[in-house]
Amino acid sequence: MVAQAIAKYVRVSPRKVNKYSRAIKDMPYREAYAALGIVTSRGARALRKVIHSAVSNLMAKSNNIDEDTIQIESIIVSEGPTLKRWIPRARGRADRIRKRTCHIKVVVSGKEIEK
Repeated sequence: MVAQAIAKYVRVSPRKVNKYSRAIKDMPYREAYAALGIVTSRGARALRKVIHSAVSNLMAKSNNIDEDTIQIESIIVSEGPTLKRWIPRARGRADRIRKRTCHIKVVVSGKEIEK
């Protein structure tokens, strides 16, 4: 059985989230969740929330899922819209600040317990 979760407009750069998504891709759920819990980065925290949501969606679909068999199938981190801001500089100039956002999609799968 397969389930997914999507978080849109997360206020973290996609590059920062992608660093952790590559590290935990194809890991069992428990290992990935524990590994992301150690890291203090905002990107890891956002990714951990989405993974937890995907697993919750999988459990809601079927109550017979064995938690030990839950596997992270894919993690897609794509770029969202960039917020453009300005900061004053010397001699009347202005510099652009780009506040990047990302969309995170996690797909998990698990096997049902046979009765």
